[in-house]
Amino acid sequence: MTLGIVFAMVLLVAILFTLGWPRIHFPRQPSLEGIEDRQAAQAYDRISRWPQFRALRWMIVRKLGEYQPSGALADIGCGPGLLTTLIAQTCPHLRVLGLDTADEMIRTAAANASSLGLSQRVEFRKGDVGSLPLSDASLDFAVSTLSLHHWSDASRGLTEIHRVLKPGGQLLLFDLRRDPRRFFYWLLRFGQAFIVPTALSRINEPVGSVLASYTPAELEGLFARSPFGQCKVQAGLGWVFVWGKKA
Repeated sequence: MTLGIVFAMVLLVAILFTLGWPRIHFPRQPSLEGIEDRQAAQAYDRISRWPQFRALRWMIVRKLGEYQPSGALADIGCGPGLLTTLIAQTCPHLRVLGLDTADEMIRTAAANASSLGLSQRVEFRKGDVGSLPLSDASLDFAVSTLSLHHWSDASRGLTEIHRVLKPGGQLLLFDLRRDPRRFFYWLLRFGQAFIVPTALSRINEPVGSVLASYTPAELEGLFARSPFGQCKVQAGLGWVFVWGKKA
């Protein structure tokens, strides 16, 4: 390889980095989601099994482990239940519940748990974060991943989660951020155009989820107005973790 070719490659990388590293900003737009559509639900279940999503689930479980969950845990907006079942497998001391608004997702999640022999250890119920079908102070831990941007009223959702947590109970949220690095957004647009199943791309996913999500600064403000006494926001390239604790 000649010096000229090496220089050209380094220059190309530098240009791409310069163009792709700055953050991109959008006005917030509600998400279409459409998971009650059977084809969309099946497509979501299918892509959730891709290696990058498996790696994402392990990243979330590792983060969850930092907070040493115990007792009863609910996965709010559990989708096809793949994270819910992974939590049950890696934390056998927990009592695990999955909640989702879509009947199709609940059926899919229950089938996935059954295929892993976890039907007796993991329960799935239909439930919306705005009105959780749980008693006051009945949970020790709540988890919600890639769901917050779909909530019709985020403030109400946080208030409901706070209600069902016991004193000292914890919440761990994971979601996309609406101000990702430009290259991260380009990757999502490329995936939606050429890789994502048609049933999801026609409802503008995953780009629609980015446009419906919050910035880290917005999340800090959201939690500051919530009943949670403690909050910690940790932001990544195109995603964000938020931890909260009930006083």
